[in-house]
Amino acid sequence: MKSVIIYTDGACSGNPGPGGWGAVLLYGEKRREMSGGAPQTTNNRMELTGVIEALSVLTEPCEVTLYSDSKYVTDAINKRWLDSWVRKNWRKADGPVKNPELWQRLLPLLEMHRVSFVWVKGHAENENNNRCDELAVAETRKYQ
Repeated sequence: MKSVIIYTDGACSGNPGPGGWGAVLLYGEKRREMSGGAPQTTNNRMELTGVIEALSVLTEPCEVTLYSDSKYVTDAINKRWLDSWVRKNWRKADGPVKNPELWQRLLPLLEMHRVSFVWVKGHAENENNNRCDELAVAETRKYQ
């Protein structure tokens, strides 16, 4: 299995508001940057979309270390909230899960790849996380 490192970030100008996501994929000496956005969205949707879009471009099963500054994303996986949401038909103790259609898009990608989610502090000294933030913010500006 190929080992791939992915960094992702999402941004939103207002929440909700114009949003963007960015991703950096690293495989050996190869580097790929991706980004996209939406005119009316939320920060959490963009964080999750960045993860989905980055994993979606991998054409074969890979071992992935995915770095994100989103506790929403990393905690949902690492604390097994996603598993609970699926078992409870997309419900939490305080009501419905937000963004279920995005989580449902992520599930088959998590089955295809072995993904380890690692939380990193945002806006800190991580060059690749900062680059993802730049890409995401640039996308938000396209809709302003």
